[in-house]
Amino acid sequence: MAKFELKLPKMGESVAEATITSWLKDIGDTIEADEAVLEIATDKVDSEVPSEVDGVLVEKLFEIDDVVQVGQTIAIIEIEGEDTEVAQGPKEQPKAEPIKEEHVEEVVQTVVAAKQTVEAVVSSEDRFYSPLVRNIAKQEGVSQSELDSIPGSGKDGRVTKNDIKAYLESRGTKQEEEVKTKPVVPQEPVAKHTSPAPIQEQKVAPIVASGDDEIIEMTRMGKLISKHMVDSVHTSAHVQSFIEADVTNIWNWRNKHKDGFKKREGENLTFTPIFMEAVAKALRDFPMMNISVQGENIIKKKHINLGMAAALPDGNLIVPVIKDADQLNLLGMAKKVNDLANRARIGALQPDEIQDGTYTVTNVGTFGSIMGTPIINQPQVGILALGAIRKVPAVIETPDGDFIGIRYKMFLSHSYDHRVVNGALGGQFVKAVKDYLEAWDMDREI
Repeated sequence: MAKFELKLPKMGESVAEATITSWLKDIGDTIEADEAVLEIATDKVDSEVPSEVDGVLVEKLFEIDDVVQVGQTIAIIEIEGEDTEVAQGPKEQPKAEPIKEEHVEEVVQTVVAAKQTVEAVVSSEDRFYSPLVRNIAKQEGVSQSELDSIPGSGKDGRVTKNDIKAYLESRGTKQEEEVKTKPVVPQEPVAKHTSPAPIQEQKVAPIVASGDDEIIEMTRMGKLISKHMVDSVHTSAHVQSFIEADVTNIWNWRNKHKDGFKKREGENLTFTPIFMEAVAKALRDFPMMNISVQGENIIKKKHINLGMAAALPDGNLIVPVIKDADQLNLLGMAKKVNDLANRARIGALQPDEIQDGTYTVTNVGTFGSIMGTPIINQPQVGILALGAIRKVPAVIETPDGDFIGIRYKMFLSHSYDHRVVNGALGGQFVKAVKDYLEAWDMDREI
């Protein structure tokens, strides 16, 4: 009998580890090829790990809630036959060549450096550190307590490579200032700051549940969303601009083409791709809305990657990303929107498909709301809420005079980060979206 090592597969460019949420097979169970063995979760999506072979599960190397690195062996499966290339056992290593004299000094320096390294830092429930950040901390002698004190500008408050590098630069500057300046003299703040100082958590009075109340624990995704929302409010200065758009032409155009589109393409033509196209055009007109903030620097994004907030069956939200949205025509946008929305509902999104968004759109009108004040999806600086389309009486201006007519209208609610986006830019951007919607060509083909 041979043994096969089941490893944690690669799940995306920026996904380095995952948490085991449940084992679907027990030791001794028979497993077929492509059958799911366990469930895992990243901070993005949940997924299953299938077996690559037929066999029997003989060993679990990790327990539920353990964090596993990509490429690590998580289980041993016993398969039929002798040891073959399928079995991922240790391979015979080639004999090492003797070290030449010219390399001795280099080896000595490496050993000395290794002895001087501090204890490796680790992630905790409250703070996750990527392998890259942990390696930098190890090389630079950053202790666990120091790393825990660095404010993170990444998603969910994570410390990024730029955060720790900025900290190392400012740490050296601060040490020099402390030597040159007496302690009693107040110091000027260091010119480089990594990110806003973390806000001190306020103590909240405990809520006492009575005997008739039901206590429901948040889901794992619910806890992540909760933290992400609170962190965003603590990071960005949220302000809103509202504008009303007349979408009568879009309403009538869609009614004219939706049946033919359904028959030809086999899927629905919704309003979402039309709105996303308008937002992508407006971002191209106002590139300073397509940015992120890194400490005291502004990162101007080259690509327009639109996040599309989608509701899940369990009530949670997920934001799949349409990459290079400004490069898609309307047909391509419609197919991409439908594909991402459908796979989001069944939990089939890949980690890379919900990353690297530069601006987000959420459709609160789906639930009947006419407007909203959405929370910015960090590290972006803006999010647009689309209100419900309503049939309302409106004043229509014509060369022959004004009159009252029935029009289809909707509110656009634009939340943006007032640290870097002023009211003029925030207002001009959402007006550009309105102008693109109202200038819709009734003769356009799809």
